Amino acid sequence: MPAPATAPTEASLIEVFSSIQGEGLLVGCRQIFVRMALCNLSCAYCDTPFEPTDSCRIEDAPGSGNFRSLRNPVSLETLCTILHQWHLGSPGVHHSISLTGGEPLVQGALLRDWVPALKKILPVHLETNGTLPEALAPLVPELFSVAMDLKLPSQTGAPFPEREHREFLRLARRTHCQVKVVVGEETPHEEIAAAATLVHQGAPEVPLILQPVTRDGKITLTSRMLLDMQTLAAAIHPATRVIPQTHRFIGVL
Repeated sequence: MPAPATAPTEASLIEVFSSIQGEGLLVGCRQIFVRMALCNLSCAYCDTPFEPTDSCRIEDAPGSGNFRSLRNPVSLETLCTILHQWHLGSPGVHHSISLTGGEPLVQGALLRDWVPALKKILPVHLETNGTLPEALAPLVPELFSVAMDLKLPSQTGAPFPEREHREFLRLARRTHCQVKVVVGEETPHEEIAAAATLVHQGAPEVPLILQPVTRDGKITLTSRMLLDMQTLAAAIHPATRVIPQTHRFIGVL
């Protein structure tokens, strides 16, 4: 009889660092970012490395910009020790721990142990593509907030995962939730209307954020385009905002 499967306790990470959140409703807040490897999607606009490597990089001190290597996979005990020291050494600085990627929920089995442990240090914020509701479900009671994407075909080059997004939002709205949609010059109004409708039907209280895509450090959409997109979305879902990637403009990670 085979031994029962046990959840892994070591994660494949890309980097751990302290910086200013540049996206969404927490823009301007200082966070500890834990960037996890692996992703279940391959979006056309993505410029973030997420393939597993033999080692990850970790800042020597929060915000220092100096990094050292740490062997992958990283144990929960090792990460908690580092983050606890950061929290004690810089009291009051960090708002929360941001689990980002890649897609953190690809390693969702180990997050069932990781998130309860990490939230003893700081509240845990999840940044996610919003397509893995089964992995999210057991984590909802432990999470402070969720920033989920809606993946529009014009930006990802893939079909719109409507069923997954609807179920994910149904779960995520139990936290401090926000929904982000990356938009570009080529994004048709039909996609924006569909995104706004999905959010308004599934969670009318949740803010919808239109984030203009950044290429080579620049936003190519005109102010007119953004105003028109917001007008369209807000007519369906009034809680619609336009927030660019501000960290790109102030030169932080």
